[in-house]
Amino acid sequence: MAIETRLTRMLEIERPIVQGGMQSVGVAELAAAVSNAGGLGIITGLTQPSPEALQAEIERCRTMTDKPFGVNLTVFPTMRSPDYGAYARAIVDSGVRIVETAGTSAVAEVWEIFKAGGCRIIHKCTSVRHSLSAERKGVDAISIDGFECAGHPGEDDIPGLVLIPAAADQVKIPLVASGGIGDGRGLVAALSLGAEGANMGTRFCATKEAPIHDNVKARYVENDERGTHLIFRQFRNTARVGKSEVSDRVAEILKNPDAEFGDVAELVSGVKGKELLDSGDLSQGVFWASMVQGLIHDIPSVQELMDRIMEEAETIIREKLARMAGAN
Repeated sequence: MAIETRLTRMLEIERPIVQGGMQSVGVAELAAAVSNAGGLGIITGLTQPSPEALQAEIERCRTMTDKPFGVNLTVFPTMRSPDYGAYARAIVDSGVRIVETAGTSAVAEVWEIFKAGGCRIIHKCTSVRHSLSAERKGVDAISIDGFECAGHPGEDDIPGLVLIPAAADQVKIPLVASGGIGDGRGLVAALSLGAEGANMGTRFCATKEAPIHDNVKARYVENDERGTHLIFRQFRNTARVGKSEVSDRVAEILKNPDAEFGDVAELVSGVKGKELLDSGDLSQGVFWASMVQGLIHDIPSVQELMDRIMEEAETIIREKLARMAGAN
């Protein structure tokens, strides 16, 4: 049984599963593994230190897969913002025709580059209103990110069980469900709620191909569905990270209503987070994680995980739901 949707047809993939674009994790090995397993692998553009390095990473990925894959480009204002236009042009010039974008309204500037290059744009949103705005501006699909997700869930706190169908009721282009999905049950639920596929980030971090130290992967297994902290709420830049001694400290510091970002800046720095992923030293920083940790019990290969998800989804659709319908 194959599950075919508007998303699989648009992206020319076999399975309606997209790998999230994750900083320091979305490299060629993981992207190629997801694509080879029938999904859409994603290289994270800003993981690479320059547009030229990104082009080299794209070419490296092509040596590992002949299946479609995409590149993520997230546009956020920072102290030293990269040249987003140069990264976008590097993606187009490399022949990539699927991109995942996220970030502030400034992302519209790189959309123009992608559209001119004939790219399919999947834009990540955390609300229905932003999804509709992106649709009006011409993106090709929306990845709707529920409150359960890792990273930045927005400020509305709407979980996927409500957010996905609320978006599906209004958004006309294909919808990808993101946040808290890690098995076949989640995929079937997403499709039932009106999505055309599922996006998974944290679950792919806990695979053999993910470029993450085994100590961090073990923490994904150890943590349960309560194993995250929401930080930066008072700065209206909410972020969900995995529970650890460091994130416990960050959360405790930020309980003070007078706390400033500078009070935790060293603890949450991207450099420290990268050191954590590479070394496995959980005292180095914080790591992104979603509530799906409660559903992670092993570290399979990407192929094993994808096969398992599809087998479970197909069994639910063909057998369990069919029996329920037949009982009436």
